[in-house]
Amino acid sequence: MSLRISFLVRVAFFVILLSGAVETVFARDSWISVRSQHLLVVGNRSEKEIREVAARLEQFRAAVSQIFEIGPDSPVPTTVIVFRDDTSYAPFKTNENNAGFFQPGQDVNYITLSTEVRGDQDPINIIFHEYTHLLVNNAIRNSPPWFNEGLAELYSTISISPDQQIILGRPIHRHVRSLHENFQMPLRTLFQVDYKSAYYNETQKQSVFYAESWALMHYLMVNQNGERASQARNFLKLVGTVPLDQAFQNAFGTTIENMESELRNYIQFERFRTIKTILPRSVAESFRMTATPVTEAELQAYLGDLLVHSNRVEAESYLQKALALEPNSTLAHASLGILRFRQGKMDEALEHLERAVAANSQNALVHYYLASVLCHPAQDALELTLGFPPETAIKARTELTKAIALRPDFADSYNLLAYINLVTGNEIDETIELLKSVLARTPDRADHRYMLGQLYMHKDDYKRARLLLSEVVVGDVEASVKDHAQKLLNTIADIEKEQARKEAARRLRSVVPSPTADAGLGAASSLAPIDPSAELRAVLRLPAAGETQVQGILLGIECDASGLLFLIKTNERTLRLRSDSFQEVRRTTYTAEVRGTITCGPRKPENPVVVCYVPSKDKRAKVDGVLNSVEFVPADFRLLP
Repeated sequence: MSLRISFLVRVAFFVILLSGAVETVFARDSWISVRSQHLLVVGNRSEKEIREVAARLEQFRAAVSQIFEIGPDSPVPTTVIVFRDDTSYAPFKTNENNAGFFQPGQDVNYITLSTEVRGDQDPINIIFHEYTHLLVNNAIRNSPPWFNEGLAELYSTISISPDQQIILGRPIHRHVRSLHENFQMPLRTLFQVDYKSAYYNETQKQSVFYAESWALMHYLMVNQNGERASQARNFLKLVGTVPLDQAFQNAFGTTIENMESELRNYIQFERFRTIKTILPRSVAESFRMTATPVTEAELQAYLGDLLVHSNRVEAESYLQKALALEPNSTLAHASLGILRFRQGKMDEALEHLERAVAANSQNALVHYYLASVLCHPAQDALELTLGFPPETAIKARTELTKAIALRPDFADSYNLLAYINLVTGNEIDETIELLKSVLARTPDRADHRYMLGQLYMHKDDYKRARLLLSEVVVGDVEASVKDHAQKLLNTIADIEKEQARKEAARRLRSVVPSPTADAGLGAASSLAPIDPSAELRAVLRLPAAGETQVQGILLGIECDASGLLFLIKTNERTLRLRSDSFQEVRRTTYTAEVRGTITCGPRKPENPVVVCYVPSKDKRAKVDGVLNSVEFVPADFRLLP
């Protein structure tokens, strides 16, 4: 979310006037960092000026917390990078018209801006605008552009006097002028603008969008002592769950057209009042800051990490420069390791992530990505690996435990841990309880529900699995996840149908007389020898249309992130049968020799099985087909009489 304006702006406290002389106080390569309670501010200005930026932002945060419920602190740190001019800022902009932007991240949030003197707007307004995005992003997930940008523009006008008086709501004259000179868009249109819309991205339409979003938020948050502020929050909660008109009526107690008329009058007669309050002196005095010079290696690492978070290919050159200057740079190794992982270069990712972990990185994402690399097959492996070696699984669990301790809110760590335990058959019950507790805290997380359903299915608890997977299928999830959840539901239905068939067969056998029950001993002795496998053959799963049923020996199960390969040795050859997950394979045991769950790796001992699979039609394929069921049978069982 960026504040896009075509000019860069000035700020009084950044400008040093030396009797008309050209500014020569700051060397271009001189960078300083200041750490405050909630921020790390890095810039190529003087220490005094960078401290003032940090102080103003801490004041701003405290002021907003008195006016707007901003929620708990962000679970990740925030770094602010202040560039002294447009030339030094240009390589890092996300848009050539940027005067500043906010870049949220899973491990760090970035705010950037330039302080070059241009135009008539104070750069502190820009940084307040971008910091508002961070606060809104933390308090209200997925807020619409009109709310996010309108509130950011409104709060960008906050002023804090030396005596700690806060003033909010001063009119933004360029927006007032734009609203008077241009056609005001209908509120319905404003509410439909998303981050891909022309109104958000095209310069001419963009100015109208920002102006009207600001005016609407000024009307809702400031007019009549902000009595509609809570209604706006309720509206955001309702949008998407009920039709737009119903959500608006329920939240505001009026129609969209009525409020649109009120907003036009509000703008036409410029009824832009302000809110005044006082920042408690105890809050103002609580700010503590430490300043540290930034080395060239640290600077290159910060800039490279910023570009990694912006998904920019230029990131690598900065990180390589950082490591050339400081081979043990924790930030550079961490950032380059994450970049290599995203590029699919797992060997290089492993090297950098292990270096970062060895340096005691406190970045939860580093531990998570290291665990992900450990669970990924080697790049040069010709064959899939047989599961996870015990030492690999232990190390991956250790890294995920650290990641969860550092970031209990980061869902991917729980899901990867659950996946490892699912594949290895380790601590299934404990993992279920862990995901249940996480899901209770974050009931909207479909990924937890999806994984929990698979864990229950692994335990053959089809009732609970069906409930969770059914919610995933109708939820707002990726198509691939929805498709796989539906396949699992189909598997559950087939398993239960097969179980019902077997139960019916068992009951039938209990009431049908034995063929020798009424025969004399002589007659019985004249019958063919009893087939010990006959009864079990009667209850085995019947092959479906297109399936092949064979008996063999289960040698092992090869696993990686892309799926599973069951190795079945028959009299003729060894079959390689694929499945996306254990849950898609119907598993039944008819022998006491096999208990509990099956996991990746070689079978010790190897097990006699009967399998049903759909043969591959491609003779060049590396697999022989898709496995649908595996049934464990006694060693003396014979599929054919």
